[in-house]
Amino acid sequence: MKIIYTDTLVVGAGLAGLRVAIASKERGLDTLVLSLVPAKRSHSVAAQGGMQASLANTIKGEGDDEDIHFQDTVKGSDWGCDQDVARMFAHCAPKAVRELAQWGVPWTRITKGDRQVIVNAEKVTITEAEAAHGLINARDFGGTKKWRTCYTADGAGHSLLYAVDNKAISLGIPVHERMEALSLIHDGERCHGVIARCLITGELRAYIAKSTTIATGGYGRIYSVSTNAVICEGIGQALALDTGVATLGNMEAVQFHPTAIVPVGILTTEGCRGDGGVLRDKDGYRFMPDYEPEKKELASRDVVSRRMTEHMRKGKGVNSPYGPHLWLDITLLGQKHIDTNLREVKEICENFLGIDPVKDWIPVRPTQHYSMGGIRTKANGESPQLSGLFSVGEAACWDMHGFNRLGGNSLAETVVGGMIIGKYVADFGEQTSLVVDTDLIAQFGKQLQTEVDQLIEGEGTEDPFKLKASMQKIMMDYVGIFRNGPELEVAVNQLTELLERSKNLGLKCKKRHANPELVEALRVKRMLKVAVTVACGALARTESRGAHSREDFPQRNDQDWLNRTLTSWPDANSLRPEMSYEALDVMRMELPPGYRGYGVDNAIAHPDTQKRQQQVEAILAELGDDADRYAKQAALMPFELPEEYQPRNQRFTDTVAKTDAESGEK
Repeated sequence: MKIIYTDTLVVGAGLAGLRVAIASKERGLDTLVLSLVPAKRSHSVAAQGGMQASLANTIKGEGDDEDIHFQDTVKGSDWGCDQDVARMFAHCAPKAVRELAQWGVPWTRITKGDRQVIVNAEKVTITEAEAAHGLINARDFGGTKKWRTCYTADGAGHSLLYAVDNKAISLGIPVHERMEALSLIHDGERCHGVIARCLITGELRAYIAKSTTIATGGYGRIYSVSTNAVICEGIGQALALDTGVATLGNMEAVQFHPTAIVPVGILTTEGCRGDGGVLRDKDGYRFMPDYEPEKKELASRDVVSRRMTEHMRKGKGVNSPYGPHLWLDITLLGQKHIDTNLREVKEICENFLGIDPVKDWIPVRPTQHYSMGGIRTKANGESPQLSGLFSVGEAACWDMHGFNRLGGNSLAETVVGGMIIGKYVADFGEQTSLVVDTDLIAQFGKQLQTEVDQLIEGEGTEDPFKLKASMQKIMMDYVGIFRNGPELEVAVNQLTELLERSKNLGLKCKKRHANPELVEALRVKRMLKVAVTVACGALARTESRGAHSREDFPQRNDQDWLNRTLTSWPDANSLRPEMSYEALDVMRMELPPGYRGYGVDNAIAHPDTQKRQQQVEAILAELGDDADRYAKQAALMPFELPEEYQPRNQRFTDTVAKTDAESGEK
C-alpha cells in the first residue's frame, strides 16, 4: 500500500476545505487535499443566494454590525448554538467578504441613486447614497433584521468556489481527485491521517499527516429527496463515528428548505423571497402573512417550511402526480430583475420544469437541505477526543448554527470557518511532529482491504442500492419536518434492521477498479450508521427546537434540553450509538434564552435564564452610558480569535462619519 506524507491533510475540496488548505499553505506547511470530484464541482458551487456579512453598505443595511448579526444568528439557532463561535463568526464575516473580493469574486455592487425593490409584495423606491456607489451590495434574507446577504446574482457559490480554487491553484496546493477517504488512522488519542480508495483504479493509499481536516459537507443524501449533491452522503461524519472515540454533535438537527422545485428537489434560492417573491396556495392566495404577520415569507427557514407544510395539510396544496405543492411567485420582480439577479433560477425552471418564471409560478415544497449536525469540535475546529482531527463547514458541529441556520450563514461559514480554523490547523502543524507508526498504518489498511475483499469475494445477498433506497424512504417518511415518538421509533427500528442486513451485502459486479456497485456497498453501511444517529437523536430529544419539531412535544424546553447531543459508536458491532449531552452554560451567554419572534412564546425557561439576564443588566449598568458597544460586548462574553482577525471592522458609515468630521474641521 502506497503511503503519502504531508503536514496538513484536508478531506474535501469545497470552500471550507480549500480555505483551510490555503491558510496552511500560506504558513509554509506541506498541504494536500483529497476530493471525490474535481474541486470546482464540489457542492459549494451549488449555493445561490449569497453569504451574510454586516458590511452595512446599502441603505437597507444601515446600522448593521457584528452585534446584530450575532443576535440574528443566536435567535435563528433557537439558542442552540455556541455563542462564542457565533461571535467569532460574526466578527470575521466582513473580513472574509473583502478578502474574497481581492481574490476575484465579482460581488454585485451598489448603484447610487434611486432604485425600485419589492418589499412585502409592493414596489418601493429606495435611494442609495452617492458615496456608496460601487460598494458591495446586499439583499434581504430570512430571519435577519438587516439586508446583509452579499451576492453575485444567484450564483454566489459558483463565484466563490472558482475564486478560492484558483487561489489554491496559484499556491500550488495539490488536489488528489477521485479519492475517497474511508477510514481514519488513529490510536484512540491522536489522528494520524486516512486510508483512502481511488475510485478509478481501486488502489488503497495511506495519507499520513500532522493534522487531518474533514470538510466533506453534509449528509442530506440519507434522505430520498434533497437539494444536496449526490456526493453529500455523510461519509465524513461516518469516518468520525467509526473511530469509536470521536463524537458527533446535534445530528438530529436537519433543516428543510422551503422552496425546492417539485419533483426533483433542486433549490430555488432564498434570494427569490429576499428580493420580493411570495408564496401562494392552490387558490393563488398569499398565505404566509396569516401565519407570520411580521416576517411573512422571510421568517426563518424552519418556520417557513413548517408553515407551508401546515397549509398543505389543510388541503391548500396544489395536487400533482408527485404529491401536493405550493407556488413560489416571482413574476412581480419583472424580467430585468430575474434575468440579472435570478438567472440560475430561471434556467432551472426552463430546463427542469419547462416554465418561464417571468410569467409562471414555480411549484415548490420543503425539501431536506442542510445538516446542522456534524463532527463535534472545539472553537478551534479540533475534535475534543482525537488530537489532530479537525473539521470545518457543514461536516462539522462547530457549532454556530445550533438547531437551525439562517440563509446565507452557511456559505459564510465555509469561508469564515475556513479562515479561522485554518489558522489553528496551521498552528497545530507548526507545533507538532509527524508521527509515523507503520504497524498502525498497516492495521487500518488491512481492515479496509479485508472489507473490500469480503464484498468482492463473499456470497452476500443484500443489494446495496435497495438498502440505500429503503433508508432514504424511512428518513423521508418518519424523520422529516414534523416528528413524533411513534414514527421515530419505527424509523429507529427499521434503520437498525437495515444496518444488520448491511452485514450481508453482495455484489453482482466483481471488479476491483471502477465499480459503482462496490462504491455503493462501501458507503451504504456507513450512511446507515449516520441515519441511525439522526433518528436516535430525534427520538431522544423530547422538545421542539429550531428545525427539530416534535408534534408530541411542541415546546422548546430550555429547562431539560438546553444542551448539545453527543453521539459516538464505541462498539463496532452494535446496531445503535451511545448518546450523551453537553450542557449549554446560560451563565456564560451574552444573549440569554428568550423569545425567538415566531408564533406563541411557549418555551419552558431554564432556571438560570432570569439570573443571567439580571447579571447582564447589572454589568451594562456598571459600565455606564458612555461605554461603547465593544466594551459592553467584551464585558459580557469575551471571545478569542487568531491575532490577525482581531482588529475591528470598518464600515461605510464609519468612513462617511470620518469624512464629515474632517470636512467640518476644515
